[in-house]
Amino acid sequence: MFRPEPMLKLRLLMLGSEAQDAALLLARAGSFCPAALAPVELQESSASDYREIWLEARARLDKLLEHFNNLPEVDLPAGAEAPNRADLEELNDWLKEVWTDCHTAHEAELRADEEHRHLETVEATLNRLAHLDVDLGPLLRPDGLLNINIGSLPSGSVERMRDALGITGHLLSVFDHDLDQSYAVIAGPHQRADEVRGLLAQAGWRELTIPPELRSHPDATREWLIQERARIDATIATQCYLMGSCRQHYLDRLLEARVRLALARPLAEAALTGVRSQGALAALTGWVPRSELADVRARLDAVFHGRYWLSVEEPAAMEARAVPSLVRYPRWLQPFVPLVKSYGVPRYGELDPTLPFALFYLLLFGAMFGDVGHGAVILVLSLGLYRRMGRTVWVGLSAGLVSMLFGVFYGSVFGYEDLLPALWLSPMHHPGQVLTLAVTFGAAFIALTLLVNTRNKLAAGQIAEACFDSTGLAGLVFYLGAVGGAASLAGYAYGKPSAVLALIGLTTVAAYKWNETRAGFGERLLVTSIETLETGIKLFANTLSFMRVAAFSLNHAALALAVFTLAAGMGHAGHWLTIVLGNVIIIVLEGGIVAIQALRLMYYEGFSRFFSGDGTEFVPLRLTNPGTV
Repeated sequence: MFRPEPMLKLRLLMLGSEAQDAALLLARAGSFCPAALAPVELQESSASDYREIWLEARARLDKLLEHFNNLPEVDLPAGAEAPNRADLEELNDWLKEVWTDCHTAHEAELRADEEHRHLETVEATLNRLAHLDVDLGPLLRPDGLLNINIGSLPSGSVERMRDALGITGHLLSVFDHDLDQSYAVIAGPHQRADEVRGLLAQAGWRELTIPPELRSHPDATREWLIQERARIDATIATQCYLMGSCRQHYLDRLLEARVRLALARPLAEAALTGVRSQGALAALTGWVPRSELADVRARLDAVFHGRYWLSVEEPAAMEARAVPSLVRYPRWLQPFVPLVKSYGVPRYGELDPTLPFALFYLLLFGAMFGDVGHGAVILVLSLGLYRRMGRTVWVGLSAGLVSMLFGVFYGSVFGYEDLLPALWLSPMHHPGQVLTLAVTFGAAFIALTLLVNTRNKLAAGQIAEACFDSTGLAGLVFYLGAVGGAASLAGYAYGKPSAVLALIGLTTVAAYKWNETRAGFGERLLVTSIETLETGIKLFANTLSFMRVAAFSLNHAALALAVFTLAAGMGHAGHWLTIVLGNVIIIVLEGGIVAIQALRLMYYEGFSRFFSGDGTEFVPLRLTNPGTV
């Protein structure tokens, strides 16, 4: 729980014809993470061809299953074997044939639907032109005697447009109305057509598109519509029958194909990084937790009966960044994992910060937002949103409980400090003590992060940096001396020992920076001076950053006091309305700000000091449900 599990480098050598079985076995174990660690002697990658066939087959199967609704659930048989390349190619070819049959019927159905929509458009336009009751074919011929325009314009512009068109020798006749639009036909000589187009553009004229099917008498068009609709309905019925036949004929084999592709998936995924081959041999390489090695060996022996060669090695120190991290968290801690992983994944060998993050985050939130009533509201809201928030609801529940606990310490219930005696202290009445506690907590927290960073550097083999850098042991010695010196100014007798510690630590850091800087004397002196000075300034600023814990705890009480002051000047109804609204604002606004500030302190004052966050997450091969293939 505090560090990633120890990993072992695994190389599995077997017959190439059994590579898919080995990948399936490792996927069933759920403890093998493929990685590119194959011996240099194996230069080929036949599994990449296997993956290409699998991807093509999966794409075809997905397209086919889009046309099949309410598919039954299918479980993977316990002893099922993964298909080899020949089986996969045969399956892919069959899926191609099925896709051709079903796709033809589906495309015909789509075309029939499109034609049906076109008929609806034609019928709507015909109904619009019903009042004309003329054969539009001769009327709309390009070589006709008249320039004809059919369309719509705003009803308020009809009379003005009629007068303007009269000058050009054109007539305007309205044949239908729709809300504020009037549908009209405009006829006149071709010679003045350009003038008419200009007038129409200014008047907001919208040309009505006349489909070719309407260029005849309306009665003939209606007869044609009846015949076409009957033909299209028959086509749709035929294609629906064909699609139903496809479903009935192919469904069982398609479900079987889904299972076979699920069994082929492990090798297809491992082909990206962890499979190499040469001739008749193939190698699967990757990482396995040390605790799972015995189980992997037992599974290999049960399936291959000695027809394999397994090499297991400890990862070298220089490989730490390439080794994936696997941390097993208890159920109660898992809701906090996404908050940590939003910053990064712990590098292999680093201490995992999830547990201290959860504890310190809740502690900071409660200290800044301590109130029994407000914490209870957060608790109830989290319970109400249980289904929507899922597992992360436990973060809200924990924050509410800790807020209630600190509310008991502070003696605060919805801002009232006279309903419950303070078990510890009231921030409003003891601001100096609260400030001192916040800074003391910050100093202890920073010292802990420096200690953890020292441990991480030692585990990574960076001995010099762990001992002498500003973020290592030397920086910790300087910081403890500086904190002791600050405490001596407050009256504690730590003066001389603190000064000695601070001097030793700072001198060590300066010597390390001097040695690490590769430059001329002047530049080396400048860089060393700046980085050494930065050590003290940065640690001092980080410590003072924890003053915000005291500031927000005081701000919480001050906001409640402001609400009570406003409520005191109002009547009975206004008083309680102000109290309720004020508390809602405090919970929503300040609660959100405090949650963000606590997260900021953990990220920038904690994680940035010891947590690299650039690790690789352990993602094992797993068997997936056939429905997700």
